[in-house]
Amino acid sequence: MAMNKSNHTGPHRFTMPAWISCAPFEKMLGMEIVKAEAGEAILRMPFIESLAQGAGLMHGGAMVSLADTAVVMAIKSVVLPGTHFATLSMQNRFLHPVKQGILEAKASVAERDGSIIKGSCNIFDEEGRKVMIFESVFKIAKNAEIKAIVYGKP
Repeated sequence: MAMNKSNHTGPHRFTMPAWISCAPFEKMLGMEIVKAEAGEAILRMPFIESLAQGAGLMHGGAMVSLADTAVVMAIKSVVLPGTHFATLSMQNRFLHPVKQGILEAKASVAERDGSIIKGSCNIFDEEGRKVMIFESVFKIAKNAEIKAIVYGKP
């Protein structure tokens, strides 16, 4: 299948409604930010049909996107608005398949060393069963300021 090189391939310019808000990709996946403060975040995402893989289970990439976004929101809660940062690495482990329902991601900033921030996230199904664990490393752009917090405490 040939790619159509039209104006739809970017670059894309848009304005976010707030510093802590969902970008177009996150909206497309149905993510909702429940909480993002003091280095912690809770996001929810429904298992809609378009997120299914061939066997009818939730696609692992959708779950990883939820976890990555949850850690991003936790980080955004401790950096100044407009701070640039990016994911350097991520690691996840799937514990159970997801067949239906709404997932909840609980993320936190684990530690900071200079411009490096580490985060973690657990994803739970509607029954409260942990279905995935996730850890990631982010790099903050040079000269970015970070609010003073004690990790793991508000």
